[in-house]
Amino acid sequence: QVQLVESGGGLIQAGGSLRLSCVASTRTIGAYNLGWFRQAPGKEREFVAWISWAGSTIHYADSVKGRFTISRDNAKKTLFLQMNSLKPEDTAVYYCGVAGGTYDLARHYSYWGQGTQVTVSS
Repeated sequence: QVQLVESGGGLIQAGGSLRLSCVASTRTIGAYNLGWFRQAPGKEREFVAWISWAGSTIHYADSVKGRFTISRDNAKKTLFLQMNSLKPEDTAVYYCGVAGGTYDLARHYSYWGQGTQVTVSS
């Protein structure tokens, strides 16, 4: 089993930046593809970004492309999401997950963290 813990969320003004972290409590994360999703109240969990086990392949949602950067440090068992040029519509709870199958479908992820709240004011 894998336990994931997100951190780095908070309140920020539009145009600002945050870096989210996700630490995994497992022996290694090198064998796992990892992703970030977000969920606003009353909405479905939405794909944000995905990264392959070696970091060589990355996918982003169109809504964040050019603004967000996903990365990972397998030695530290940590996944990151650098969020720049934040917009009010980025407001959501952000979750990291262990991916399986299709990268942009939440139901194909086997493990999730508890989430970290990101609130962007206008």
